[in-house]
Amino acid sequence: MTTPQPPLPPYLPGMAAGESDESTAAPLRAGSDPEASRSAALLMARHWQPAADYAVICLAGPGPLAHMVTAAVFHQALDRLALGEPAEALRPRLLLAVRDTVLDWAATDRLTAALPGLAKPAGGRGMRAANSLTPENRVLAERAFHLLPRLEQTLLWHTEVEAEPVTVPAALLGVDPVGASAALEQSREKLRAGVLRAHRELAPSGECRHYNRLLDVPVRRGGGVLPDVRQHLDACSYCRYAAEQLGQLDSGAGLLLAEAVLGWGARRYLDSRPGRGQGAAVPNQAPRSGGRRRAGKRGAGRRGGGWSLRTGAGVVSAGLLATGLAFAVWPEAEGGRSPVASAGAAPAADPRTAEPSATASATPPLAGRPIRLRNAGAALCLGIKGEPERGGLVTLALCSDAVTQQWTYDADGLLHSQADPELCLDSHADAAVVILGTCDDAGTERGDDVRYDLTVRGELLPRWDETLALASADARPGADIVVSLRDRSPAQHWLTDTPSATPGPLSAAETSETPARQAEAPDQGA
Repeated sequence: MTTPQPPLPPYLPGMAAGESDESTAAPLRAGSDPEASRSAALLMARHWQPAADYAVICLAGPGPLAHMVTAAVFHQALDRLALGEPAEALRPRLLLAVRDTVLDWAATDRLTAALPGLAKPAGGRGMRAANSLTPENRVLAERAFHLLPRLEQTLLWHTEVEAEPVTVPAALLGVDPVGASAALEQSREKLRAGVLRAHRELAPSGECRHYNRLLDVPVRRGGGVLPDVRQHLDACSYCRYAAEQLGQLDSGAGLLLAEAVLGWGARRYLDSRPGRGQGAAVPNQAPRSGGRRRAGKRGAGRRGGGWSLRTGAGVVSAGLLATGLAFAVWPEAEGGRSPVASAGAAPAADPRTAEPSATASATPPLAGRPIRLRNAGAALCLGIKGEPERGGLVTLALCSDAVTQQWTYDADGLLHSQADPELCLDSHADAAVVILGTCDDAGTERGDDVRYDLTVRGELLPRWDETLALASADARPGADIVVSLRDRSPAQHWLTDTPSATPGPLSAAETSETPARQAEAPDQGA
């Protein structure tokens, strides 16, 4: 094969319908020499100029040496394609090869003596002296990008870094632009998930792994960082860098990807892209969203089972406490009204001092009856935002008798919506933000994701990790419900009442007329 030479630089020439990089590379593997030569020319015409631009950046200056580096890179790349390497995501691979070629040549004394251009401090010599070409605060994004399938790499690189319309990577891949737009949005979500996975897998400590699912919440929802998360980020650069990378995925992933994949000269390469000089949004590019929420598998039904009331020291079995249960009372209402117990006839106790009683009900609080959940820290109720559907958000709202604010706590720990009894609170499907999911059976893969234990303090502890608790992200209407490290704060304290029979202002709960049953004593003769 002849040594490649720079082609004329028209913008992606020869991009006829159906001529993807992969189909163009096919004659390199099984075609005649003339066919292979034409294929090589087309691939070079599409990708030469960006590679040559980056060679100039890596060498800190234009000239014949930059052309030599680019030609050597294409020679190697075309040889690998001829041996069967896929042609997808060719652009970022070529750019990486440019960087590595300059680094390799600069590390060879014979070459630096023959090619003085390799010895520039801002070029080859500087690259040789660097401890790493990938910044420490981009390691997770680098790992996540390289683990993506090449189709996703192509879509992300050309739209985010090259600032090209989605029709360009669609043509390079030989796919329909509409399908490419949909795949682009999925690619962004996969990249985000990959960063979180890399953070978990490379975490230097168990504490960092614990905070893994809490890092993405403020980024995706635009809210403030939870206090315990902020405290950890202040002390841990590893998690702080992870949060920064997740944030850049929403604010514009171009610089993040360029720095993660290329490292050296990334910002200069980004600024050199023709698409960034237009100062306008890239046409035909799929819109960003806060993240596509995934819902779990649909459960066939709900299995019954014993429920437990958890304290700070352990488990109090046999059910609801008849007296002193903080979860079952409203605080004193305005106008001097006394709080009314929602699950028993005993007077309410201070939730901060309530202790388990020897007398317990055999059923959960208001089992089978709708309740409202009021956050003690915000004095707002838990409700569904928008229509009740899988993946729908639950947020804080002004308390009302709307069915979207009514919930039922089942004997097996399910907390499901009265607006759609097939939907339950899912605390494990969307990066620590609580959403609506299907009410999967106990013992299934997602069974614990939609089940909770109650504490005497009125906390809801997800069974998949009981060091966490459901909390409000802040004290304003519309605030997300999240899982955060259990700290017994008012934001994690939930109170209940029964919705009034008629629409109107929030009313006090009805007192249950059924006396609490005595918990059966264990058989002493056993």
